[in-house]
Amino acid sequence: MAYLRDIAYLLLLTAISPWLAWCAVRKGKYREGWNEKLLGRVPRRVGDRPCVWFHAVSVGEVNLLAPLITRWEREFPDWDCVISTTTRTGYELAHKKYAPRQVIYAPLDFSWSVRRALRRIRPNLLVLAELEVWPNWIEAARSRNIPVAVVNGRLSEKSFRGYQRLRSFVSSTFAQLQLIAVQSEEYAERFRALGALPENVCTTGSVKFDGVETQRDNAKTQRLARLAGIKPDDLVFVAGSTQEGEETAALDAFLSHTSRHPKLRLLLVPRHPERFDSVAAMLTARQIPFQRRSNLEKEGPSISARVLLVDAVGELGAWWGTAQIAFVGGSLTQRGGQNMIEPAAYGAAIAFGPNTWNFKDVVERMLAADAAVVVRHSEDLNRFVDRMLSLPTARQELGDKAQQLVLTQTGAADRTIALLAALISQQPRSGWSALPPANAA
Repeated sequence: MAYLRDIAYLLLLTAISPWLAWCAVRKGKYREGWNEKLLGRVPRRVGDRPCVWFHAVSVGEVNLLAPLITRWEREFPDWDCVISTTTRTGYELAHKKYAPRQVIYAPLDFSWSVRRALRRIRPNLLVLAELEVWPNWIEAARSRNIPVAVVNGRLSEKSFRGYQRLRSFVSSTFAQLQLIAVQSEEYAERFRALGALPENVCTTGSVKFDGVETQRDNAKTQRLARLAGIKPDDLVFVAGSTQEGEETAALDAFLSHTSRHPKLRLLLVPRHPERFDSVAAMLTARQIPFQRRSNLEKEGPSISARVLLVDAVGELGAWWGTAQIAFVGGSLTQRGGQNMIEPAAYGAAIAFGPNTWNFKDVVERMLAADAAVVVRHSEDLNRFVDRMLSLPTARQELGDKAQQLVLTQTGAADRTIALLAALISQQPRSGWSALPPANAA
């Protein structure tokens, strides 16, 4: 079966190779890590300590791992932690966030690639963040008695329908997962319907509520605020994780109120680094005075520029701490929304669009608590900003409700680590004693 999957993957890779080449040339994506991804030649882990391998696809999942890694290392200080990612931005952030731990590009799901990567890392536990169910990788791990767990699991309606069409092919893979710790009971039912063993599916809540910063005076937020020249009496509107078109909507809302609110500042934080230049070009074309985050250290803050383009990866969590008003992007487009928990934790007054299926359970909780506002188009966003600026009491009340909601939802990371600890206590040792010598491929 693995070889049939390999053939299917090769055909797919061949079919999309022109697109990958175009992205590599035009956007700088998919240029790195092919020796690790395609051949599994990840750097060897040194030493004989037990090892947990955490896999996170990109930036969001890399950030998600922080409370889990902290708690794991507190519980198991004699274990190594290896972190893998798929994207370049995720890889760079993981290096920055988790050094000196080993960070690698994850192997693609070719049988030879995953087997070699497992031999080089020699994990005793494989932990996959959210929804990374790769048949060959899971099969190869289980053949070595390596328990495989999914944490903070989620399965959107769209993904569920896609897997249902392939149920006869994927059910055995879901059945091999020995722990599936999911965000909600709705997700739990979907995993069970796809073949996961009921006794292996547990509802823990969302880990994204754990480990978020709630204090605006934290060192990183304060450093960035000083760097950008943000003063205590400034009114900061942050549009974060934005997609194409959402920066324009946020800018229009900002410009509508600058004359009446001279202390208003706008921070634009595009979701993807390859769009930094296009957003800068849009601001230039509209003759908007602005600064780029990447120039702040050498230029210092500009008095005339009330718009800041944050062209940096991994800083959004801290920039949210400067916001009184927040728009969470990917929600007016078909992206499915981005993480609204971070601005909520700071007590910002939050708005997002109607397309938030990636955070369905979080959004339901926030709306039920009157802790956020849904805006359906740019005019709605403009009205939201106007109301938040005109009614400081309403702005404070909305932010307080959001922060209080976050504070009542913590604990998923602790529950997840307890489940992982129970899982490894039940397992036989991984079969690494039968491996070839360390200098083997």
